[in-house]
Amino acid sequence: MGREPGPGAAPPLLIACALGIEHFALRSADRGGVPGPVTVVRTGMGPDRARRAVSRTLGEARWRDAAVIASGFCAGLAPGMHPGDLIVAEETRGPDGTTPCTGTELLVKALERAVPGHAVHTGPLIGSDHVVRGPERVALRAGGAIAVDMESAATLRAATSSGPRPVAAVRVVVDAPEHELVRIGTVRGGISAFRVLRAVLPAFFEWHRSSLLPRR
Repeated sequence: MGREPGPGAAPPLLIACALGIEHFALRSADRGGVPGPVTVVRTGMGPDRARRAVSRTLGEARWRDAAVIASGFCAGLAPGMHPGDLIVAEETRGPDGTTPCTGTELLVKALERAVPGHAVHTGPLIGSDHVVRGPERVALRAGGAIAVDMESAATLRAATSSGPRPVAAVRVVVDAPEHELVRIGTVRGGISAFRVLRAVLPAFFEWHRSSLLPRR
């Protein structure tokens, strides 16, 4: 749910997330500065639900030209990552292939302004249909991925399959090699990640504005 496009409106922005807590963080954030209609869609967990929800939304005439950002929490794969770090995907990888992301460098700079003091990592973001732990994380990292989640790859694949559009994936690390969710101390990490997710919308809007500029 969000502001819907009206006649002559700028192309809209669709932000897709899976969990209720992610949806609450993004919906409750400051909406100032958005250049066009915006909605935050909760897809539900897993790639199949993400694919169906995004395809259904983009199938509606009022959202068919929308730029799409996959957002929410993720597991960081690289040593040294901490809860609250940001992941900006250069590409998403899933069973259906690789989807290049739009405006990664601009997003990084915008996030550094919006959430100062939090590290921003760039690289491939890989999709999984289950929670990844232990040796499987090591294998994904060895393949070049810097983070993993269950919905981003499916979201961006569904978005680009519905027509050409700017797409991006921005995730907040809540689980990292030295800070796994099974530990009691990760409750504090979860709070940090929630606060960061609430602060990212100005960067999303800056990215959206840039995607409306004529291509050269």
